[in-house]
Amino acid sequence: MQSTPSIDQFVPESLTKFAYQTFQEGKKVFGVAHKTISDRLTDMVVPERKDKVKSLTPETINKLQQRLSDLEEADWQDAQKGVYPASLLFDNPWSDFFRYYPEVWLDLTQIWQRAQNKEYQKFDSTIDKEGYPAYYLQNFHYQTDGYLSEMSANLYDLQVEILFNGTADAMRRRILAPLKRKLAAFTDVTAQQMRVLDVACGTGRTLRMIRASLPKASLFGTDLSPAYLRKANQLLSEIPGELPQLLQANAEELPYLDNYFHGITSVFLFHELPAEARQRVIEECFRILQPGGTFVICDSMQSIDSPEFQDMMDNFPILFHEPYYRHYTTDHISDRLDKAGFVDIEIQNHFFSKYWVARKPIN
Repeated sequence: MQSTPSIDQFVPESLTKFAYQTFQEGKKVFGVAHKTISDRLTDMVVPERKDKVKSLTPETINKLQQRLSDLEEADWQDAQKGVYPASLLFDNPWSDFFRYYPEVWLDLTQIWQRAQNKEYQKFDSTIDKEGYPAYYLQNFHYQTDGYLSEMSANLYDLQVEILFNGTADAMRRRILAPLKRKLAAFTDVTAQQMRVLDVACGTGRTLRMIRASLPKASLFGTDLSPAYLRKANQLLSEIPGELPQLLQANAEELPYLDNYFHGITSVFLFHELPAEARQRVIEECFRILQPGGTFVICDSMQSIDSPEFQDMMDNFPILFHEPYYRHYTTDHISDRLDKAGFVDIEIQNHFFSKYWVARKPIN
């Protein structure tokens, strides 16, 4: 029985690339427009914030634009190489956009109030805060109820796409090529036997992409937020393939056997952890990873290798409540990986993000 042809076989490559570039440009314009309006309104309500933010020089903006172009080209090239299907380039949660975008604006007034009053740990009385580490009980990004409400889970992906001008998914997809390349070393493991864990999986966006890249692998996800796990379960159940196994768990104490996974990923987690927790998470990932297995981290750029964007990094914790970000930007994650026992550590930078690819030694 012949397989069903994909859309890639009918649409010329040049037309697909043009559509992708147009799609990305549209998201970029939308993100910039949204932030321009919301920032002006916020500066009117919280004027002291504006005085603390550093303006970016034309040179910095030009460098950012070049990094953005490089990111989009890398994204396109990975699709052309078959790391993931080209259809993933156009994957977008449109139903959530039309349903929840008005709520992003409605939530803005509460963000202003928290910013004005410096309310960084404010939660609704109905939110159960028992059992969470103290560092997690924050209104990250001034979000209503932090990461512990249905509303937060519904708005998160949309807010992050706006924050990064429509490039959040393109940055997430940069983990797929090194992950897939390193997993190929397990030549005696079938596709169905390959086990991959996404730590702090949130709403499941990264798992959705891993599923497209590794359609037969056994996927797993952990997160501290039950609300985000419910959202992840909803979104992941909408796509073909076996549903990933999701568990509520603290990444410092992962509920898995030693040497269980062939690959582990973590996206946008480490800048929201204090230093001690970063080390414990890395050590836990080392423990549950099989010898020869790979750990891929995606997170924010750092001062260490992106000093030309220091003003942006200084602005970020001013514009958004990120209590551990400043330390993260100067933290040597490679040293932490080395201390845990990882070897062959590779580092990449794409647009706003930085990546570490590390292997657990066989001996």
